[in-house]
Amino acid sequence: MSKKQKQTLWRILASAVLLAAAVLLPLEGWFRLCAFLVPYAVIGWDVLWRAARNISHGQVFDENFLMALATLGAFCIGEYPEAVFVMLFYQVGELFQSYAVGKSRQSITALMDIRPDYANIERGGELVQVDPDEVSVGDTIVIKAGERVPLDGVVLEGKSTLDTAALTGESLPREAEPGDDVISGCVNLSGLLKVRVTKAFEESTVAKILDLVENSSSKKARAENFITKFARYYTPVVVIAAVLLAVVPPLLGLMHWTESLNRALIFLVISCPCALVISVPLSFFGGIGGASRAGILVKGGNYLEVLADTEIVVFDKTGTLTKGVFNVTAIHPGECSEERLLELAALAESYSDHPISRSLREAYGKEIDAGRVTDVEEIAGHGVRAEVDGIPVAVGNDKLMERVGVEWHPCHRVGTTVHVALEGRYLGHIVISDEVKEDAVQAISALKAMGVRKTVMLTGDTRAVGEDVAARLGLDEVHTQLLPAGKVERVEALLKEKTGRGKLAFVGDGINDAPVLSRADLGIAMGGLGSDAAIEAADIVLMDDKPSKIAAAIRISKQTLRIVRQNIVFALGVKLLVLALGALGMANMWEAVFADVGVSVIAILNAMRALRAGDR
Repeated sequence: MSKKQKQTLWRILASAVLLAAAVLLPLEGWFRLCAFLVPYAVIGWDVLWRAARNISHGQVFDENFLMALATLGAFCIGEYPEAVFVMLFYQVGELFQSYAVGKSRQSITALMDIRPDYANIERGGELVQVDPDEVSVGDTIVIKAGERVPLDGVVLEGKSTLDTAALTGESLPREAEPGDDVISGCVNLSGLLKVRVTKAFEESTVAKILDLVENSSSKKARAENFITKFARYYTPVVVIAAVLLAVVPPLLGLMHWTESLNRALIFLVISCPCALVISVPLSFFGGIGGASRAGILVKGGNYLEVLADTEIVVFDKTGTLTKGVFNVTAIHPGECSEERLLELAALAESYSDHPISRSLREAYGKEIDAGRVTDVEEIAGHGVRAEVDGIPVAVGNDKLMERVGVEWHPCHRVGTTVHVALEGRYLGHIVISDEVKEDAVQAISALKAMGVRKTVMLTGDTRAVGEDVAARLGLDEVHTQLLPAGKVERVEALLKEKTGRGKLAFVGDGINDAPVLSRADLGIAMGGLGSDAAIEAADIVLMDDKPSKIAAAIRISKQTLRIVRQNIVFALGVKLLVLALGALGMANMWEAVFADVGVSVIAILNAMRALRAGDR
């Protein structure tokens, strides 16, 4: 409990004791009034101060104004005990709300407690602890067993295992050895690591993740915006209604002024919109925190809302449904040897970071002589053209062969076919195969179970490869041999197939699919661990490579929206019922307190369930 919460608790206890004394003492007249004003001042001075301050700033109609008006009005009509009781129970409710919100924030902070406190850097032959902000790119840091990785970098020395649970939600540690990338926020479990820093702290993975979580509340869902607008109009309306309830019946001779004022004051206490104003944003905040716990970063409550309505999910293939780890499975030369065909392909692709290029270099297995390669041109969706030993070489798919005017022939093997041409002559082709992820089949079936109507795969790969993967996974539709622009066109067409409030989500690697990610209703980046482009381009980032997390994200969003709707219906239903009873004189001040404080407490308890949405 915070210092402020403790102070409020002591004020509540002191006011309760003073109130009990005022009720028990046989006082009359001004002495009785003063006896009740003391506990009222102890418990309500801050509410009166906030109401006066807000009125001076032009913000009249809020819960502070309503409570001040209702309780001071009760004093005016001689209902002293009720006035103090209402303020006392209002403060009890506020204390509970503050504690609940604080606990939710603490839970999310604990889940995302990944900010490193220090970095070890060698200076003068000794290890010195410095703030991560003070470390520059290129510096070497030392990470001991049990310490958190402070900055992104590359392992220079040492072997260890890293706990990535705070980032990915996965308990299985990852191996780290020389040459491996490590990202900030992980915990070094065993050996000593020396790491060369590759990113300044403000550009590191942990800094970007924390920024996303901290700013997620700024992107409000429709339900949150509705509640904000609702409260803006609702409060002045009920104040005007209370004034009319206080004035009109006595003027018409229907009741005495004291009775009409009492009904109006009860009406005001009931009308406080605290339950809605606090519980709805808290529900979304909890849902985002629960998703973070499962390794799913959601950039705002609005994206949770869209995710719950997803009916079409479109996947990229490589790195999303497949591992993106390519292996050479066949070499079919025509006019040269297998060794020569593979050598030309590896040299031409030596400057590319594409997974296929890496697999060709790995299969070649020899050190690349960069001096033999010049005039490299990488053509998106086609392949690479370069000069190897001064001779033009083209390495890529059938589109590239057609582009350079070379006759080619297809391969009977299922896989990605990489054709090689030298000086306009077709030399043969190499077959490269990708492996489907272990949980990809489970991911598609889980999406169907969550109510997704259609699953589609878009790929630049050949028809044979694309249809083979789609058949194994049980996808509804597949489109192959697509360039980036073609993927956007397909998404445009699929967007027209949506029904009602249904949404389309695109799942990609967040690097090559940025145009499609931004065009879809919802962009989901797979394998976002350490990827700047993924974090920037997508609305939701899955912090590991598991497509099954998409169904988990949809489940969390649906549960969060269900909690939000429960709170809206419950709070409005109870308030409208008790407001009607209060206007008819059938509700007293105690029922009014329940309609305000009691409903708020119940709604907040329900909202806190969203924080556990990612536990399953």
